[in-house]
Amino acid sequence: MARIAVIQMVSGTDVRVNLAEASRLLRQAAEGCAQLVVLPENFALLDSPALRPLAEREQAEQIISQFLCREARALGLWIVAGSVPMVSCGDGTVVAAPRVRAACLVVDGQGELRARYDKIHLFDVEVADAHASYRESSLCEAGDELVLVDTPVGRLGLTVCYDLRFPEQFQRLREQGAQLISVPSAFTWVTGQAHWEILLRARAIETQCYILAADQGGQHSATRQTWGQSMIVRSDGGIADQLAQGAGVVFSDVDLTAQAALRQKMPVLAHRQKVGY
Repeated sequence: MARIAVIQMVSGTDVRVNLAEASRLLRQAAEGCAQLVVLPENFALLDSPALRPLAEREQAEQIISQFLCREARALGLWIVAGSVPMVSCGDGTVVAAPRVRAACLVVDGQGELRARYDKIHLFDVEVADAHASYRESSLCEAGDELVLVDTPVGRLGLTVCYDLRFPEQFQRLREQGAQLISVPSAFTWVTGQAHWEILLRARAIETQCYILAADQGGQHSATRQTWGQSMIVRSDGGIADQLAQGAGVVFSDVDLTAQAALRQKMPVLAHRQKVGY
C-alpha cells in the first residue's frame, strides 16, 4: 500500500514565512513516509489584493515553482501545490490585470512539473462572517479543463476548493479513471462548519475515490478565519484521519485493492444513467 498526506496551514501575508512553514510540514510528511502530499489553497500567500503582484513576481523569478521543485527533489515527494497565482494560462495567454489564474501544480519526486489545473469554479458568495463578501471572480479568471495525472499512489484528479460543491466535476474525473481526488482549500469558518465534511464524504461515496482535502485552518486576519478540519476520506466515505485547527499533517495509507473490490461490489459508475441530464 502507498502512503499519502495532506497539509494544513494558516498562511498569512509574508511569502517567505509561508514557504518556510510549508517546507517544515513537507519534511514532516516525508518523515512520515508519504509518497504524495497535498498543500492547501493559497499556501504561499493568503492575501487577495497581493495575488497579482505575486503572480507577476512568479512569472519573472519562479520563486514558488522553484521552491516546489527543490523540495520535491530533496524529499523524494510528489507535491500537489494547492494553488499558485499565475499571470498566464497553460497555453501562455496572459490574463488581464488585476486577475490571475489559480493554478494547482503537481511536481514529481524528481522535481519535474507533471500537471497544472486551473480552478474552474470561483467563489462569489455572501457569507455571514466578518469578511462578508467574497468575489473571487474579480481576482481570478476561471479555468475550463479537467486535469488528471498518474502518480505512484494512483490516478489523481485535481480540483480546488469551491469545485467541491459541483459533483458533476467529480463524476467526470471518476469517468476518466480517477482513483484519488485532491481538494486543496481555504474554506471559510462559516461555510466549513456547515458543509465541509458533508461535501467531502459525499464526493468520496459518489465517486468511490479517496478524497485528499488540505484546508487552511485558523485566524489569518481580523476578518478572515478558515475552517481547517483537513482530512483524508476513504473510497467508502469513512474518514481515515483529520486535523481540527492549526498547522499540521494528516496521513493515510491508500489501498487500491480494497477500492477495486468496493467498486466491483457496488458498480455505481456502470449503473449511472445519463438520460435527462
